[in-house]
Amino acid sequence: MPDMTGQPRVHLQHQRFRLRAWIRTRLWAQVLTGMLLGFATGVVLGPDIGWLTPETSEAVGRWLALPGQIFLGLIAMVLVPLIFTSIVGGLTNAGSGADLRAVGSRLAGFIIVTTVAAAWIGVALAQWLKPGTGMAGAFGTVAASDADALPEPSASPFDGARAPDIIAGILPTNPAAAITQGDMLAVVVLAVLVGLACLQVDRDKIAPFVRLLDALLSIAMVIVKWAMFLAPFAVFGLMAQLVMRIGLGTVAGMSAYVGTVLLGLAILLALYMLIVTLLARVSPITFLRDAAGTLLLAFSTSSSSAIMPMTITTARMMGVPSSIANIVVPLGATMNMAGTALYQSIAILFLAQMAGIELSLPQVALITGTLVASSIGAPGTPGVSIAILISVAAGFGIPVEGMVIILGVDRLLDMSRTAVNVTGDLVACVTLRGALDAPEAVGAAAAA
Repeated sequence: MPDMTGQPRVHLQHQRFRLRAWIRTRLWAQVLTGMLLGFATGVVLGPDIGWLTPETSEAVGRWLALPGQIFLGLIAMVLVPLIFTSIVGGLTNAGSGADLRAVGSRLAGFIIVTTVAAAWIGVALAQWLKPGTGMAGAFGTVAASDADALPEPSASPFDGARAPDIIAGILPTNPAAAITQGDMLAVVVLAVLVGLACLQVDRDKIAPFVRLLDALLSIAMVIVKWAMFLAPFAVFGLMAQLVMRIGLGTVAGMSAYVGTVLLGLAILLALYMLIVTLLARVSPITFLRDAAGTLLLAFSTSSSSAIMPMTITTARMMGVPSSIANIVVPLGATMNMAGTALYQSIAILFLAQMAGIELSLPQVALITGTLVASSIGAPGTPGVSIAILISVAAGFGIPVEGMVIILGVDRLLDMSRTAVNVTGDLVACVTLRGALDAPEAVGAAAAA
């Protein structure tokens, strides 16, 4: 986002260059090493070997995960200003209204088509493989204490009678509350409205506001750079804690369910690579090589929002103009959740199969539509899919007690679908990079 005089922002470009250099040269290797060491540590200290008591193992796991909690906390601290300044800055420098309509319509189409396709991939796999039929009696083994610990299911948030209130509620009538509560969808809506309004105001009048956004973005990028130094330690601790909690036996016992979800995510990834090849004219090998470091960190942190700065930087390295990356990535981190829709489609049919509930095709279609709607706009933070899944399952009369059985492997699947979601954000960026005739496109491509 250049300033209103057209002069380059040297300091911000310098920070982005350093973050790009860190990502390219060392971070991916350190993240991979931390992940492998964390897995080994989790196996050694986890329930499979039994060197530690469950209480001691839990305490050790929390200490090991402390760098990861600090890492996520640092990112969360600057997430709101980062999203707001990125979207507003991208809109104020995007060009004409026709350019914005081109990007907005294509991004909306991309999100809707890929999310619906992902949900139906999940439905097809769950109906074909039926991973829940082998655990049809599992509900009787759920402990009462575990069932009581589950969140109380709420009514389906997409009840037709409540639709007008839901649509009106999207508008951030209290921006301060949206910011303090971390309501990312409200922040995104506010940023889009402010950015569009800036286009209607004389540029001389908004020049001080734009310079303030530059300063906020520069400060946020510095804090992100600090957080990146913690990334390998964060990955080590989070992976170790995950393995120590679930154990290898839990994953093996849920192999049919886990395998179905991972197969679906692999098919969705292949669909993304087909889109990259046909629409963006980019080799999938080149794309995956450039995105590898970002996807590893997404897998490790289970948060597409937490690594949003790195995703933007990676998109720019791929030749995507910042005017597109600064709009598409923040919106994608909030709304482009195809991997989540796929996971939820399989999970809710898995629960129905465990309970012995036969769903008709219209019921499956209605559930799928609800899951697609709930996935678009879901916060890109760990664990949010569980809350959505409980709400939707309860709304359709599917017993939520069986959720206890899949909670043990949710973290592993959350990591996997987050990496696929971030892949979708980057695919959207490279697919849409020709939608705006941005002057910096050539320079960004050359720099990448």
